[in-house]
Amino acid sequence: MLGLAIAVWTIGDVGLAGIAQTAQHMGPGGFVAICAWSLVTSWLLGGAWHAAAPGEPAPSVLLFAWARLVRDSVSNLLPFSELGGIYLGVRTLLRAGVPPPRVYASFVVDLTTEMASQLVYTLFSLLAMAPLLMGADAAGLRPAIVGGTAVMFGCIFLFMRMQKVVLALAGRIAARFLPETTVLGEVQAELSRIYAQRGRVLAAFLFNLAAWTASGVGAWFALKLMGSDIALWKVLSLEGVIFALRSMAFVIPGAIGVQEAAYVLVAPLFGLAPEAALALSLAKRARDLVIGAAALLAWQLRESRDLFVQP
Repeated sequence: MLGLAIAVWTIGDVGLAGIAQTAQHMGPGGFVAICAWSLVTSWLLGGAWHAAAPGEPAPSVLLFAWARLVRDSVSNLLPFSELGGIYLGVRTLLRAGVPPPRVYASFVVDLTTEMASQLVYTLFSLLAMAPLLMGADAAGLRPAIVGGTAVMFGCIFLFMRMQKVVLALAGRIAARFLPETTVLGEVQAELSRIYAQRGRVLAAFLFNLAAWTASGVGAWFALKLMGSDIALWKVLSLEGVIFALRSMAFVIPGAIGVQEAAYVLVAPLFGLAPEAALALSLAKRARDLVIGAAALLAWQLRESRDLFVQP
């Protein structure tokens, strides 16, 4: 609710009329185009998860892309944190018959490589905007941007260092209290098997990095449709900073309020008017609403059908 209040205040402060006028330049056809491009990004994210799951047949990349779409739709539209989306994305693969150890282990590897690729993308963004950050007007943003990058780096380090340790500890606890439980041990073995195939881990990293980049390109395309003449590298850098700030607010559903405030604060550094920045933010929200609502409806229908066909 606080995030929603911040978003409403930010939009009202900039001026809804100017934002709407800017967004109207996109037109229905342009909006459909950015929605289609977003599906390409979802396919790349699904490819990353699939790459982290050795043993799955090539056609099942669409299943992993669908699971990732459900995960993102839940995180963006429903009143859950990112953990809610993660749970239901994993559940989608489990109900499709993917072995649980493979689902859990591949998710851990995919999440780690996603965070690592985001760090690379964010570092590129900071390097690209370094001359802008040297100015006095950007001094107030430095702690937030550097803090977001530090949080991501710390999370990646902990993930890389603690994955096997935590799983081993959980396995010992489970063996102590639940002697018949073997899932954790299987997950640990699967995780070791995946990390032994470094080519698959590298592929997951590259797929995730391509997805971050594709998302930035989509934002640049949307701004072009709205009449903003801004260089591609500036939009890629801007989006990297926005992603970093959103990562700090992962507990807020859809980063509502954080995204809007971040655009208003950071976009002027790149010569982008606040009206255009918020028009981009609202276009993203509308895209997530259209695609997410369709995905959630299909997901609910699938869940309902499974309930009725159960003996």
